[in-house]
Amino acid sequence: MSIFLKHSHLTLLQWLERGVIIYIFLVLVAKFMGQRSVSQLRFLDFVIALLLGGLLGNPLADPSLDVWDGMITSSVLVILHAGSAFLSLKWERWRKFLEPPPLILIRNGHFLFSNLKKARISVDYVLSSLRLQQIENIQKVAVALWEPGGTISVFLKSEYEPPTREDMNVKSEAFSLPIVVIKEGKVRKEALLSLGKDEAWLQQHIKEPIHMILFATLDEQHRLQLIFKE
Repeated sequence: MSIFLKHSHLTLLQWLERGVIIYIFLVLVAKFMGQRSVSQLRFLDFVIALLLGGLLGNPLADPSLDVWDGMITSSVLVILHAGSAFLSLKWERWRKFLEPPPLILIRNGHFLFSNLKKARISVDYVLSSLRLQQIENIQKVAVALWEPGGTISVFLKSEYEPPTREDMNVKSEAFSLPIVVIKEGKVRKEALLSLGKDEAWLQQHIKEPIHMILFATLDEQHRLQLIFKE
């Protein structure tokens, strides 16, 4: 337990132990805060990430700092963050303060420069985002919104929207997400059971040895797709 306390010098093993403990603690903190990718960090998430990085990163570089102090302070911040998230669900004013409504950047093919200034982004940045969505002409855009998470959502004018199967009166099947039932030659029994099948059914529909299969998926229509090892 001495690795949690202040030291003038740490051995190599003690440095390794500190690193492992802080890593496990950060994993638990991240799990408690919820799964969200870096690109989806909200304002409060970003602030908490910066604070946790400083509080828990410093003891990894300075043996004179107490690990306990950083972990306790981090725990307090995480609890406050969770409380703020809960409060945003109950109190609309707090939610709007943390996550303001989206700003309209483009309306009917024209930039709204006042909102660009509020969002603190340039025309070039918006045009780059449009190109990433394969939109080469701003005149095709009905509305483009700057979302609270820092992304730009775009809605095309109706005449530029691609036709759907419904528009063309083409019959389509209900969507079914394929589930991986074999991975690297091993049968995933739980995945099979979720579709009402078992390993015996799988053996009847696969002629090749299972250990030769790299990847196999099965959907709700019981369509089996196989990819073999090379």
